[in-house]
Amino acid sequence: MRSYILRRLLLMIPTLIGISLVCFILIQLLPGGPVEEMISRAQQAAAMKGGVDASKALSPDQIAQIQAYFGFDQPAWKRYLTWLWNVLHLDLGSSYTYGLPVWDVITSRFPISLFFGITSFFLSYLVCIPLGLWKAVHHGSKLDSLSSGVIFSGYVMPGYALGILLIIFLAGGSYLDIFPLGGLTSDDFEDFTFFEKIVDLGHHLILPIFCYMISEFAFLTFLMKNSALEELGKDYMRTALAKGMNFNQALVRHALRNALIPIATRLSEICTLMFAGALLIEKVFDIDGMGLLYYNSMVNRDYNVVMGVIFLSSLMAMIGRLFSDILYTLVDPRIKFS
Repeated sequence: MRSYILRRLLLMIPTLIGISLVCFILIQLLPGGPVEEMISRAQQAAAMKGGVDASKALSPDQIAQIQAYFGFDQPAWKRYLTWLWNVLHLDLGSSYTYGLPVWDVITSRFPISLFFGITSFFLSYLVCIPLGLWKAVHHGSKLDSLSSGVIFSGYVMPGYALGILLIIFLAGGSYLDIFPLGGLTSDDFEDFTFFEKIVDLGHHLILPIFCYMISEFAFLTFLMKNSALEELGKDYMRTALAKGMNFNQALVRHALRNALIPIATRLSEICTLMFAGALLIEKVFDIDGMGLLYYNSMVNRDYNVVMGVIFLSSLMAMIGRLFSDILYTLVDPRIKFS
């Protein structure tokens, strides 16, 4: 197992280089950029003053200085190698939009996305595992069919689309005005007492967390149900019942553990939920997390932030996959990686 983990860790290096190289090339093909944005702002300022030709607001020397400032006076291959060298020294560069190191920009948003990701993740597991097990035991019943219809409707509806509907019906004021429109806290949050702050924060979190959970919730429930159904029909369950073990004991001691093996693979998702996975949900609810940061950086062509988010999310995804393989061996000792 140790040699397997070591090989996986070593394979992450060329994989990350390949991902970052492809993303860097695609970013270079996008129209616009920080240089064009600054030139456009200078032209707009010149046009507002009047009497100045907007197209001549900056001289060629000034444009060359702007390109040098952002490093665009160098060929693309050299810029990539410089970026890769800086990453090896844990330097993701500086944000063109915020004027801060990319590390500082990302770490300021990371706790928010981490909270939403972990909370929704564990709430989904706490509900989906017993619910899927119950549906497997009561497979074919009316309640099973009814709950499957409700859960499947959540599976086909994207989280951001559900967020829009919840805002319209529960927070927009057109129907009900129960929840706030967005954000994490109220405007006068600092004036609240400690208990009032907890209530206000929870009030703002309910709708976003529900949207975070919805697609993962549906998938996990059906995965757990199908996995449990398969285990309940195997010979070892019939043997356990024939030896006198009651159904609940056989279910918990034997079927449940084997049914959890496919579920273990989904645990790797916890490492990526706090990055771009909830991009549109954060946009809908105006939550200043990693998803919204990635969206705004793409719109503003803030290449260093985009590359930083992609690099870290790819790294976390690969670590998550490795973590999932390790969990495989813990759930089922028969599985060996060599």
